[in-house]
Amino acid sequence: MHPSVQNLKDAGIAYESFDALYERSRSYESLSAHIVRAVRAAGKTQNVCYCVDGAPSEDRAARTLMQAKHTCVIDGVSKASAAAARANVGDHLALSAYEVEGRELVRPLVVYDLADPSLAADVKLALADSFGDEAPAFFVRGGKASPILLYEADRQKTYDATCALVLPEVPLLEKQRFSLFDLLAVLRRLRAPDGCPWDRAQTHESIRINALEEAYELVDAIDAADPAKMCEEAGDVVMQAAFHTLIEEERGGFNMTDVLTGVCEKLITRHTHVFGKDRAAGAEGALSVWDQNKMKEKGQKTFSDAVNDVPACFPALLRAQKIMKRMEKGGWDVRADAYDRLAVASKVFAETMCGPDAETALGELLWAVTSLGLIVKKDCEQVLLDRVKRAQQDYTAFEARVRAAGKDVSSLTPEERTAYMDEVRRDT
Repeated sequence: MHPSVQNLKDAGIAYESFDALYERSRSYESLSAHIVRAVRAAGKTQNVCYCVDGAPSEDRAARTLMQAKHTCVIDGVSKASAAAARANVGDHLALSAYEVEGRELVRPLVVYDLADPSLAADVKLALADSFGDEAPAFFVRGGKASPILLYEADRQKTYDATCALVLPEVPLLEKQRFSLFDLLAVLRRLRAPDGCPWDRAQTHESIRINALEEAYELVDAIDAADPAKMCEEAGDVVMQAAFHTLIEEERGGFNMTDVLTGVCEKLITRHTHVFGKDRAAGAEGALSVWDQNKMKEKGQKTFSDAVNDVPACFPALLRAQKIMKRMEKGGWDVRADAYDRLAVASKVFAETMCGPDAETALGELLWAVTSLGLIVKKDCEQVLLDRVKRAQQDYTAFEARVRAAGKDVSSLTPEERTAYMDEVRRDT
């Protein structure tokens, strides 16, 4: 059906169509695989010319066939370049409509092979996620380009093998959807000589605490099961990481590609039970593989290296439990006689709480309590946070009852205070 086939007919060249393969193939991937097998089978007994519409690089089967020895490639006019020229677009990313899903997308973008409205609908949904429903575009058919908005891509009157969709570049402030590299562009503008004086003045040290604050706000949104807030706070966390990356980029240090490369390599090399030959039974086995690979990666030759690698800026309770876990992996039995040690620590603290050794005794008591978290397999940091929340709720209810009775919480007798507290505890 494609106009290019008419050239073969006019020249009287015999050809065999793969339309039958197209009809019985379930996907573009299976169609390409069928074509490759058919061409290779025919090529065993004779010379074969596999003709494609446009440039060979724009056809998946052709790209596979190019890799074989003794293959001669005769280039053609690129469908994507022709469509881009019709829309007055220069350098661009080109993709087949069958290959848009799951790809990293940037503008200017040319999507060719837009042969029918159902395929156009799939492409529209994929592109809208990256660029927005009303992103400006051009619908190209038969050498003519018509301006449309992206949501109209599957609403055109006619579709055929010549159709393509072109999305031109859009100025930053006119974009509806943004990418990680748009975030960097915004930060670069803020840090420019004529940008924001506050942003220009910031250093790693001056904004370091912001990373902690934003991380805590994300955790708070997660605890509140608030997806909208999670989305906002996750963005703030990413922004902090991008800000530090840009500061380092300005110094000639690492850049965002280095950051993303590092985290991807880490995920691959530490998940050798997924990407390598290791095996892991369940979540505990996977965590064990992760820890072993982490020690190798960090060059930690002893368990002491791992124990001393726990960040010093962690909250004390979180840091204590992480250190305990690493000590246990290195042979130190933190749980041994945990209850007896707790009793001893409590007794010592009671005896010294008014003396000069109270601080040391309190530290021993808190350490002993933290070790109980390992026994019951609970995160002490989270357990304490949950208890703090209950305390807040209990006190709020307590004060509300006192005020409802027309009294002042600061003026209660011990008996009144106990009575109101008992009421709250009974109701909760």
